[in-house]
Amino acid sequence: MVEKTVESSSGMAPETGGGTRPQRLSQVRSAEGRRLTLGLPEFDRVLGGGLVPGSLVLLGGDPGIGKSTLLLQVALRLAEYGQEVLYVAAEESPEQIKLRADRLGSVSDGVVVLPETALDRVLETAEELRPTMIVVDSIQTVYLTALESSPGSVSQLRDCTAQLLRFAKQTATPIFLVGHVTKEGLIAGPRVVEHMVDVVLYLEGERFYQHRILRAVKNRFGSTNEIGVFEMTDSGLRDVGNPSELFLAERVRDAPGSAVVVALEGTRPILIEVQALTSPAGYGTPRRVATGFDATRLQLLVAVLTKHAGLRLADQDVFVNVTGGIRLVEPAADLGVALAIASSASGIPLDPTAVYIGELGLAGEVRGVHALERRLQEAARLGFERAFVPASSRVASLSAELRLIPISSLAEAVSALAAQAVRSRQNGSELSPG
Repeated sequence: MVEKTVESSSGMAPETGGGTRPQRLSQVRSAEGRRLTLGLPEFDRVLGGGLVPGSLVLLGGDPGIGKSTLLLQVALRLAEYGQEVLYVAAEESPEQIKLRADRLGSVSDGVVVLPETALDRVLETAEELRPTMIVVDSIQTVYLTALESSPGSVSQLRDCTAQLLRFAKQTATPIFLVGHVTKEGLIAGPRVVEHMVDVVLYLEGERFYQHRILRAVKNRFGSTNEIGVFEMTDSGLRDVGNPSELFLAERVRDAPGSAVVVALEGTRPILIEVQALTSPAGYGTPRRVATGFDATRLQLLVAVLTKHAGLRLADQDVFVNVTGGIRLVEPAADLGVALAIASSASGIPLDPTAVYIGELGLAGEVRGVHALERRLQEAARLGFERAFVPASSRVASLSAELRLIPISSLAEAVSALAAQAVRSRQNGSELSPG
């Protein structure tokens, strides 16, 4: 039982007066051609090509991941283009914002800092300035004076978001909201806040890695499959135009248990290294541990390897790691993950010049994947020579340097790995002086 104070008024009181009039759909102007570019190509990609006027965007992420830095960079970029941005500093002082701007190497009069937590006064200031964009950092610390509850409560979050949404739609002003996250990694507060906003973004990444992943989990104006890749530097977040080279920069060639897969994030193919390690189980039930990969999917792949490829993994611990801190969610990486496990279990390294693309079924068959041509083009551009693809694919080699090897089943791929080991041993014996 929780004691609750009955509030006398609500910040969501209906407006009285003229209101708005209905419009015929054919007479409504499209906002698609009026998107506001933010000056960061990776950010614009995630938003679907830019910021739609009047949109309300919620940005969440772990503490210290770079949310405030990213939005201040956007504000400074827009100010360089002659736009005016209202930055509501509800958590930090103007001096702290100035220190961050100095670190980013850009200070502009186009960014107006407002150290205020009362949303009523924030909206009054925004009505006077009519800025191009508004940043509220954060939504959990602002409050409406008409409500008696404390900032961050359910009623304050709901009503503050409703007021900001109303202002954004009436004035066609895009607004960014910074949201705190819980221990589970979700944005704190009622889920109704996520339903009210137009776009929900998450800034992800390990604090010990330099790169950050900007991912959209809701987007009314674009795809939710696109990701933006940034690199954290001393001067802020920098766009990574070619994430594949970043994720493969530290790959160890000729190491057992390493495979390169081609994942498709929205419209962008990304080459990622997957590492696997098998070791005898020391006690009890063998462990199946995955980092950046679905643990349930890993158990399925281990079962398929045991049943259809003849690998003895019942007494082996299996560990899978997706390097770089990225998360693989699509099934096109199944073939690469399974062969990485087989390579570690047998001690036979995979071909370092090959990529592996394919989904595995429960019968051990290799199924086709979508957008195979784009994946192969990216692999050929980065200098890979061979690609293991599903035999059902009807795609010819797109480059003279890229050779396609059709694979119909997992057993066939494991047999090819064993044949490669035999050839390597024969070549080694021919070259040895004895």
